Parts: sequence; structure tokens; C-alpha cells
Amino acid sequence: MTIIYGIKNCDTIKKARNWLEQQQIPYQFVDYRTDGLTAEQLKKFSQHCGWQNLLNTRGTTYRQLPDSDKTALDESKALALMLAQPAMIKRPLLVHNNEYHLGFKPADYQRIFGLSA
Repeated sequence: MTIIYGIKNCDTIKKARNWLEQQQIPYQFVDYRTDGLTAEQLKKFSQHCGWQNLLNTRGTTYRQLPDSDKTALDESKALALMLAQPAMIKRPLLVHNNEYHLGFKPADYQRIFGLSA
């Protein structure tokens, strides 16, 4: 089972989903905003990807945080922020064959799915 996590109106999510559909790869899409996200799921993502990789510090949501939220950032504080505002989670998060992959690049997806270029 292939699952892609993200937010449906994100451009990168749209590109990744289009790529999967063009390759006729079945997948389940989980939208953090409409489907929700549990602390347990987020902790599992963090264990596989690392909380530093999971936290999108380049996004608008993170940049608009007060400095007090960004200082002394550790895993528990970062996970609480991402749980409260899932837009701070780097997208997409692809889970395929129980392996976790962040971001979307066609060449990476070709490799993940064993497709030739």
C-alpha cells in the first residue's frame, strides 16, 4: 500500500499525485487538514524521517511563528507545533513498502517505484 500525506491544495502534493496517476500507481491520499493527524502518527513519522527533516522551516506557517516558538526547538516542541499546524510538515510524505520519503522529485519517485527513466 502506498500512502501520500499532505494538504490537497499544496502545489508539490498536486505534482506528486499527478505523477503517481500518470504512472498508474495506486495510492491513498491522506489530507492532514480534512482527515486529521494524531500525535502517534506524527511521532512515527518523526522516528522514520527525523523531526528536523519533517519540520518545514522554509514555509510561511513556520516563518510567521513568534520567535518564542522557534527558540530552543526540540523534538517534543516541534511535534507539538506540527500537530497544531500541519502545514509545517514537509510535503509530501510518501510511505511505500514501509519506507518513508519526504519531498517530491520525479527521479526520486522513479527510483522508489523501480521505474526506468
